[in-house]
Amino acid sequence: MTPMVSAQAVGKSFGSLEVLKGVSLEVARGEVTCLIGPSGSGKSTFLRCVNHLERINSGRLYVDGELMGYRERGDKLYELSPKQAAKQRRDIGMVFQHFNLFPHRTALDNVIEAPIQVAGTPRDEAIAQARDLLEQVGLADRADHYPAQLSGGQQQRVAIARALAMEPKLMLFDEPTSALDPELVGDVLAVMRRLADEGMTMLVVTHEMGFAREVADQLVFMDDGVVVEQGDPRAVLADPQHERTRAFLAKLL
Repeated sequence: MTPMVSAQAVGKSFGSLEVLKGVSLEVARGEVTCLIGPSGSGKSTFLRCVNHLERINSGRLYVDGELMGYRERGDKLYELSPKQAAKQRRDIGMVFQHFNLFPHRTALDNVIEAPIQVAGTPRDEAIAQARDLLEQVGLADRADHYPAQLSGGQQQRVAIARALAMEPKLMLFDEPTSALDPELVGDVLAVMRRLADEGMTMLVVTHEMGFAREVADQLVFMDDGVVVEQGDPRAVLADPQHERTRAFLAKLL
């Protein structure tokens, strides 16, 4: 079966700084893969390359069998237009560290924006779907609240509902709990657990080792722009095979 994500020797540089140095990994359909590693290891950059928010400099990235951000002719790649890339991105939901909600719009309005403006969903249908999604993330009673009236955890759950409103086949989470107060983390992780239980394919950059151990199907440790170790989360966390992995986990566990 075609993997949902297939990264093949992906390289990414910012000027002279090489951030990704030939990253290869696969995420199967319906599976949860967690990316862990120290700051600056390339995890978030890789996530942004998956949906072509960042251009790759070498290698290939496929989502559901489709080459992301480029078309291939012979052995050469030609970058898609912004409109074509945006069309590809519609099927990929992304949740950022800092929510990125529209501050002047209510929770409901944030969720209905993309379905109406991008997908052309009728307003009444989009509102009904948004209310259902807000209920699913435990915020049915906050639909008319603005982001400033919500806690960080509530804002992040609105952001998850907003991403789900486009009915994505893949969800990307870039450290979704790192900006939250500790007591708010659990509510966000609970929503993510439910998505995993329902079979959503997820690629998650996280420092939440408990979540990775309990929910992930695959754990990938990155450092200095390369995949150092990957495998079953419980095995990697209990008995890491590489010294770099052991040193990183010793600081967290």
